[in-house]
Amino acid sequence: MGPFRDGWTKQDVEAAIARGLPEELLYVPIVIGMDPPDCGWAEAICLSLAGHPDFNVRGNAVLGLGHLARTCRRLDLVAAVPAIAAALRDDNAHVRGQADNAADDLLHYLGVRVPGHVS
Repeated sequence: MGPFRDGWTKQDVEAAIARGLPEELLYVPIVIGMDPPDCGWAEAICLSLAGHPDFNVRGNAVLGLGHLARTCRRLDLVAAVPAIAAALRDDNAHVRGQADNAADDLLHYLGVRVPGHVS
């Protein structure tokens, strides 16, 4: 997926973050959310990218939180729920759509309702 191939490592992800290129960063939350080597590490990255200026990165970071709800079956709800709720109010429609998907995942996999989400 994007700059990541099968067998990607934490170092590959950290290198993409260090480069800071939105066209690479938008893939980071997806690959780490779907196959996290460490749930806390992956969640911290998604949360840090949820405020990124690029809407694709921001939207995928929030979606990554939803993936982590499914793959890890846990999240730091004190941090994740407000991040998803804020994304539901984002100016960008893509971000709002990704936040809606993430909120669905939290409800389905964790039984947690995100404020502002209409299911």
